Amino acid sequence: MLYFDRWKIILIVTIAAGGLLFTLPNLFAPSQLQALPGWMQMRMPLGLDLQGGSHLLLQMNSKELRDDLLESIAGDARQALREARIGYSGLGRAGDEVRVTIRKPEDVETALTKLRDLARPLSSTILGGSGRDLEVERGEGNVIRLRPSPAALTQRVSAALGSSIETIRRRIDALGTTEPTIQRQGEDRILLQVPGFDDPARLKTIVGQTAKLTFHLVDQTMSASEAISSRPPPGSAVYESTEAGAPPYLLQKRTIVSGEDLVDAQPTFDRRTNEPVVSFRFDSSGAQRFARVTKENVGRPFAIVLDDKVISAPVIREPILGGSGQISGNFSVQEANNLAILLRSGALPASLQVIEERSVGASLGADSIEAGKVAGVIAFVAVVAFMIGGYGLFGIFAVVALIVNVGLIIATLSLLQATLTLPGIAGIALTMGVAVDSNVLIFERIREESRSGKSTILAIEAGFSRAYSTIIDANLTGLLGGIILFWLGVGPVRGFAVTLCIGILASMFTAITLTRLLIVEWLRITRPQTVPI
Repeated sequence: MLYFDRWKIILIVTIAAGGLLFTLPNLFAPSQLQALPGWMQMRMPLGLDLQGGSHLLLQMNSKELRDDLLESIAGDARQALREARIGYSGLGRAGDEVRVTIRKPEDVETALTKLRDLARPLSSTILGGSGRDLEVERGEGNVIRLRPSPAALTQRVSAALGSSIETIRRRIDALGTTEPTIQRQGEDRILLQVPGFDDPARLKTIVGQTAKLTFHLVDQTMSASEAISSRPPPGSAVYESTEAGAPPYLLQKRTIVSGEDLVDAQPTFDRRTNEPVVSFRFDSSGAQRFARVTKENVGRPFAIVLDDKVISAPVIREPILGGSGQISGNFSVQEANNLAILLRSGALPASLQVIEERSVGASLGADSIEAGKVAGVIAFVAVVAFMIGGYGLFGIFAVVALIVNVGLIIATLSLLQATLTLPGIAGIALTMGVAVDSNVLIFERIREESRSGKSTILAIEAGFSRAYSTIIDANLTGLLGGIILFWLGVGPVRGFAVTLCIGILASMFTAITLTRLLIVEWLRITRPQTVPI
């Protein structure tokens, strides 16, 4: 227990020195780090409660998802009945289901068979369970009712929530912020925390907009006002404009191309008017469709629609063959930039409603950091006083190991780019006490062995060997608790769990190896006759 190979000594010293080295960038301001190499500029990102920022709790509109699913079921049913050449009427939504009336009674059973073939098996999951995604049953007379199963709705919401989280992450990353927290909460909610971003209004605009972009031809068979007073022609609908006071538009429902065909969108300026616009570029298939439609409709206006509202409706002067174009709409520079971010990141599967909003000021975060520093200093001074007062020289060895332990925690958080929160600071302060707990076990065991009459070397060796298993058991128990906290917790609880787990691992290293190495070197140099405890 008291012998170290040379390679072990080099490894222990390297780890300890590396921990202290990677801790140093956190002691300087970002402007002071510019002269250092890139690998030395890694600092711990600060959480929302330490540097301020915006907090949003978003709820997905499950009704939109259910409506889209019902429309899809109606479309599939229509196609299945037409392919089977079964006459029907009244096919459409009725509440939370789709109903269709079969004209001939003798075709009802055949229709039931064809419509039941539309049902697909659901994958067996914890959330959704197993079964089929569509329930088809016969109603009164010749009516057939089609209803999505509860498991299908649950899986659809779960998949849409996961897709929304990824879309939101792309949008937030485009803002240039670091370490946003984007987490699922419950069945249909998303928690969003963006440290360092103090413009919640813009954040809501970026995150909350569905951003479904479509291109439609303008229906010129009648004006929009005539369509409103009477009824729109089949296959057309009236769309409002995004400009206040602007007249509505009558557009064909058929989509020329959609935002799914975009590969890029960037804010820029129009060369002729110098106004902010958004330049876009389609993929190959979208470019081909757009070129064909514009070539066939030269002289006709087409509309650019965002979330069912018309942004602009320019006239096709000539075929657009390059697969690129621009969107203009009296934008400001920030509005053009926001729109480009939305289009690049893709559309949300359903709209999100902000149900909770908080903005944390930087001054509050600074107060939290100062309070955390004070708590850390008090904890450190108390531990140092206790160890030196209780164990003398060996207490000094424990304090050196404690300093390395804190350095390893901060260095690990910096290298992992793990966000430090106020509960994380509490975890570091708690770890200071946990870190010396192993040393206390070892030193008390050494004291007992020395009192029993053993020599200095034998007492120290017995103290380390007999306390070893107790230290491992105690730390593994604490580590297991930290892992469970991280697994089941969210937000601040996870921040506390991360620092606790890293601190426990670091304390096991410093207590079992570093403190032992310091004592072994002291024994080799001084060769004492008594244990200085």
